[in-house]
Amino acid sequence: MQEDSPVAHSVMTSRRGLLALVAGGALSTAIGARPAFAQAGAVKLPMASDAVERFSFSVPQSAIDDLKRRLASTRWPERETVGDWSQGVPLEKARALIAYWREKYDVRGFEARVDAFPQYRTRIDGLGIHFIHVRSPNPNALPIILTHGWPGSFVEFMETIGPLSDPARFGGRAEDAFHVVVPSLPGFAFSDKPTEAGWDLNRIARAWATLMQRLGYNRWVAQGGDWGAGVTHALAHQRPQGLIAAHVNWQFVFPAKLPEHPTPAERRAIDRASWFGSDQSGYFREQGTRPQTVGYALADSAAGQALWIYEKFQAWTDNHGNPEDAIKIDAMLNDISLYWFTDTAASSARIYWEAMRSGWRAFRQGESNCQWLRRSSRTKYSARRRHGPRPCGRTCFIGTSSTRADISRRSNNQRSSRRSCERRSGPSAPSVDAH
Repeated sequence: MQEDSPVAHSVMTSRRGLLALVAGGALSTAIGARPAFAQAGAVKLPMASDAVERFSFSVPQSAIDDLKRRLASTRWPERETVGDWSQGVPLEKARALIAYWREKYDVRGFEARVDAFPQYRTRIDGLGIHFIHVRSPNPNALPIILTHGWPGSFVEFMETIGPLSDPARFGGRAEDAFHVVVPSLPGFAFSDKPTEAGWDLNRIARAWATLMQRLGYNRWVAQGGDWGAGVTHALAHQRPQGLIAAHVNWQFVFPAKLPEHPTPAERRAIDRASWFGSDQSGYFREQGTRPQTVGYALADSAAGQALWIYEKFQAWTDNHGNPEDAIKIDAMLNDISLYWFTDTAASSARIYWEAMRSGWRAFRQGESNCQWLRRSSRTKYSARRRHGPRPCGRTCFIGTSSTRADISRRSNNQRSSRRSCERRSGPSAPSVDAH
C-alpha cells in the first residue's frame, strides 16, 4: 500500500489496521478500510539468463484496480486559454481520454493480443532483453529485426508481423517473407531497466547483433524508426557479421551546411525543422536533460503518463485536429497502458539522455558514410508525421557483393556500388524492400 493512499490515514489510528499492514498489507474490512492497491509497474519480469526463454504478459488485477482508482482521482488543471492544441492537450480532450481509459478500455483484451505472439527474454550484456520472434512458414525467409522508438513500443509492429512473416496469407508472395524479430529497447516494456549509464544507441546496436546471432541468423537485415532509426544507423556503421542491409524511415542525417539558395521544397523542410526545434521539442529537452525528474511525475500520475504520450499522437500523425482521426483510441491506449503497467516513464526517457551524450550526434552532423539520392518524396509510417524534413525511407546495402535481390528477392542483376543508399517514394513500410 502506498504511503499517500486514502487508507493510510485511517489505519494509522487503528491498532488493528496497523497490525494488518505489518502482517502483509491486507486491511481488515471490519474497520471499513478500502483494499490495498498495488503500485504501478506491477508486471513482474522473470530473471533473464543467456538462454532464450518464453515470456508471458500478465497484469495483476490489483494493478488494474489501482489504475482505475488513480484515474478517478485525477486532479485537473484549469482550461487552456486557446482554442487549439498549442498549449498542449485541451482539457476536454484530456478528460475524455481518461474517462475512456477508466471505463471502457479492455486491458485483458490487450493482454490477450500481446500473448498471441511468441515472446521471449534473454540476457545480453548483463541486461534482460524482451522480444517477439515469429518465424515464417517459408524456411527461406529473410530475418529482419524491427526497432521501435519513443513513445512507441513493440505494439507498433503487431499489425505488420503477420503480413511480413506470411505474406501469402495476406495476398502477397511467399518468397517475400521475413522471419520477424521485434525487441523492446532497454528500459522499455518487458526489457530490463538499465541500472548504470552507458546504454546508448551503439551499445543497443551491439546487443541487437548478439541477439540475431543467438537466434541462429547469419544473414539478416534491420529496420527502425525514431530511436529505432538511430539504433539501425548504428548497426549500419558497425556492420556486424550477418547484417546485409539496413532501412530507416526517419534518417538521423542532416547536411553539414544548408544550401545557400534552397528550393521551395527545401525551404519548407528547413522552416519546419526550425519550428520543431523551437516549438515542438520541449519533451525532447526535458527527457534529454532531466529524465529522472519527469519520471517522478509520470510514474505517479496515470493521467500524466497518458497525456504526455497522447499529445505526441496528435502532433505526429496526419489528422484533422485530433489524434483519433489517424489512430484508434484503443491502439493509443495499448501503447500508453504498456508504459504504465511496466513503470517505464523514467527508464524510457533516459534514451534521450544517453543519446545526447554519445554517438547520435554523428548522425545529425552529416557524417554518415551512406550516399543519398535526393527526391521530393513524402512518406508516412504507422500514421505518424514528423515535423521537419519529410521522413523518406532509406536503404543501405552493406558490402560490395550485396544485391537488391538479397533484400527484396525480386531482382538478380542489380548490385550496389560500395555502400549506397536510396530514398524511396511512396508509403514506407517496415520492410527493407528496395523496390
